[in-house]
Formats: sequence, C-alpha cells, structure tokens
Amino acid sequence: MRDGRTDGRLVHRPCSDSRAHKEGGSMVYPSTFSIVAVDPATDELGIAVASKFLAVGAVVPWARAGAGAVATQSYANVSYGPRGLELLAAGYSAQETLEQLLADDPDRELRQVGIVDARGGAATFTGSGCHAWAGGRTGSGYAVQGNILVGPEVVNAMAETFEATPGPLAVRLLAALAAGDRAGGDRRGRQSAALLVVKEHGGYGGYTDRMIDLRVDDHVNPVGELQRLYDIWRLYFEKPSPEDRLPLEGVLLQELQELMRTLGYYQGPAHGVWDEATRQAYATLIGNENFEERIPPGADWIDRSVLEYLRDLARRRRS
Repeated sequence: MRDGRTDGRLVHRPCSDSRAHKEGGSMVYPSTFSIVAVDPATDELGIAVASKFLAVGAVVPWARAGAGAVATQSYANVSYGPRGLELLAAGYSAQETLEQLLADDPDRELRQVGIVDARGGAATFTGSGCHAWAGGRTGSGYAVQGNILVGPEVVNAMAETFEATPGPLAVRLLAALAAGDRAGGDRRGRQSAALLVVKEHGGYGGYTDRMIDLRVDDHVNPVGELQRLYDIWRLYFEKPSPEDRLPLEGVLLQELQELMRTLGYYQGPAHGVWDEATRQAYATLIGNENFEERIPPGADWIDRSVLEYLRDLARRRRS
C-alpha cells in the first residue's frame, strides 16, 4: 500500500482515465481540492474544499472534536468519513486510520483521502486510478490533496499559504482554499465549496461540536461566496474581544436609541438613559437580528462590529 507520509513533500500518483465511471456513454470525473487541518492551540479541527461538483460539502468533509478530520474524494467512498472518525476517536493516528480504511476497500486506487488527527498527525493518499493531475502534500497538522487539477502548483500554493497565514483555523483554511483556486484549482471549472470547523461545545448554544458549517452548493464563484458567508458568520457568531465591547452610556447610548427608533425597535426619546424601555428594545433587537450568540441577553454593552452593522442598516432604511 502507498502510505500518505510525505514529510512536507509532494506526493503524485500516476493517473489513468481507463477506470473512469461512465454515465450515458460519457466519462464522469468527480474531483476536488481540499485541506484538512488541526489547530493545537484551540483544539479546532477543520476542512475547506472546492470542486466542479454539485454540493461538495455534502460528500467530502467529516470532522469530530477531539478525534480528527477526514476529506474523502475522487469517487468518494463516503463511508471513509464516519468510519475514519470512529477510528480516530478510538485513538488511531491519521496514518493508521488511513491504512485501515484503504485495506478494506477493493477500489482503493480510485480514492483520494486526507486525514488529520487531534494530536497533529497528518496523512494523505492518492490512488493510481485518480485523474490527472492528482496528488497531495502533508505538513505539521495539515494535509492537502486534489485531483483533476491544473497541476501540482494548486496543492503547493494551498500548503504554503496555510503555513504562512496567521489567525484562526477557519481564516487559514479559507486562505489556503483561495490560493488553490487562484492557482487554477479544478481544471474543469468551479461549482461548489464548503468549510467545516469543529470544536468541543463550539456549536450553536454549545450543544454540539459543529462550530462552522458553511456550504456553497452551486455558484459561479464558490470560493469567493464561501468567504462572504464566513464574513457573515463572524458578524453573528464570533465572540467580540474585550476591547471591542463598548459600554452603552452617554452619547453612544443616545445613538443606539436613535438607531433602534429608525429600525422600529424603540419608540422613546434618545435621552441616553438606560431605562426599562431601552433595555427591552435592545433585547428584542439582539434576538430579532440574530446576535444572541455574540451579545448575551441583558448585556449593557455593544461591540464595534454590531454597531457598524446597525449604522449601515439604519442608513439603508433612511435612504
């Protein structure tokens, strides 16, 4: 078996069109470029993926907090997702998990897989039946892979960008995906993209590990649209830093009252007093505008991003 250990080197498998599936007499070339990664500092695990394939986010990305992440693609054996996560959760490394999955698959040479474990181990595999160009690369805490690409420059650009980009895991994953897209990506074109990031209690309300789950199923610029959706996610769900929490008092409170009056949440005067009418109006605004994960109920502060959003919303309402 070809293993996925690359120590940062590019792994390229010779590819053949002779084993391509057929539908209605025409060749079908499912393809993808993806990155799976872990951030040991935050315990976040994630995947970013793009393809000339409808709704790639429904097939390729799988992740579980505390266990690992799996990208299964190229005639994807979707069972690699849940089976791989079970193995990772049981303590298998990324490489051991990859070996177990491939050992049981008679069509392993059609598969492409990227895996990371929660400890930072990474593995990638590209079968000899994948379509050119196809290959992968691993580094510390990540694996990049793709098939039917314009060339190795796609995975190289993704790996180098991921390593060089600071910030949260989602930011680094999207930067890598965009770099692969700019380098040419899927040589057939663009259609869909997805971002999945998990963290223990990271989901809405803390009930699940699904921190970020964004999908672009059919779009002319799926990677760009995915970035736009992530920017919106940050506005609604990212916790503001302490320095961005502005106390609602004085002139700022008066401005908020005016904004809420323009937006229909408040009927009283803009007197700059934190009274019951203002408190209730603010609580209603937070709920209606879906900021309850960012600003807790009863808060007497507002963060800069939400304030700018309300200012823009009010400007558009007045125009």
